[in-house]
Amino acid sequence: MKRILLPTDFSENAYNAISYAVQLYKDIKCKFYILHTYTPVSISAGSMVDNYSSFDLQDITKETAERKVKEIEDGLKTEFNNANHTFITMVSFNTLTSEMVEVVKKKEINFVIMGTKGATGAKEIFIGSNTMQTIKNLKCPVIAIPSGFKYEKPSEILFPTDYEIHKANKYLSLIKELCKKNNSRLHVLNVSQDIPLKVKQEQTETFLDDFFKETAHLFHNTENQDLVEAIVTFKKTHKINFLIMVHNEHNFFENLFFKPVVNQMVYHTNIPFLVIPSEDQINQ
Repeated sequence: MKRILLPTDFSENAYNAISYAVQLYKDIKCKFYILHTYTPVSISAGSMVDNYSSFDLQDITKETAERKVKEIEDGLKTEFNNANHTFITMVSFNTLTSEMVEVVKKKEINFVIMGTKGATGAKEIFIGSNTMQTIKNLKCPVIAIPSGFKYEKPSEILFPTDYEIHKANKYLSLIKELCKKNNSRLHVLNVSQDIPLKVKQEQTETFLDDFFKETAHLFHNTENQDLVEAIVTFKKTHKINFLIMVHNEHNFFENLFFKPVVNQMVYHTNIPFLVIPSEDQINQ
């Protein structure tokens, strides 16, 4: 049984991601943990109403949140009515990232699925800050669903890589599983800058070719192109509707996700993307 964490702030964006999750895994037995976190409410002396204390307001906030997460659970059961799925609702007085770290560990979560607003202006970062903090701090895969993206079967999957991924990374099997379940075609893309692959990278390429031998997959290479531009161009050309990357902190991933967008061009993905932690991140 899959154990999937679904954080929510009760926004349409968050519910859209939850809806995507239950449809993506509609044929798989899953236990979904719907999580909402809240932090202290700032109250000035002049804003105190009917002598409510901060503890009173905290209780009210908790009760309201518990009611809302139950409404989400009831709505999912009504809309999708899937016997494969069970739901656990959770409300916590904590920051989102800190609570997710704890829940992932205690509940042995397989991965997180969450909504992300992404870039909204010409100089925004690649994806939303909450999503980025989740990816940086959790030792499990994260699937981020952009605002407004309605579920569609991930048939064409793009996997950009610098071939620095560790062969022992246990989450490579998640990619294979995703492709097999959806009969997807996997596109492995390497963006080079006139620098030949090292022997180790060539060995990784060979390993991936063998690892995905039972999955429809193609290898692509593009040269002398900005990484983000290459991804955006490839996505449009090949009608990609799902993106996968490995979180390599030392270069590839950090350069991509923290790169500022200039010249009035907004580089951000409008398709779901899966980020799996690197071997180093898992073992930290």
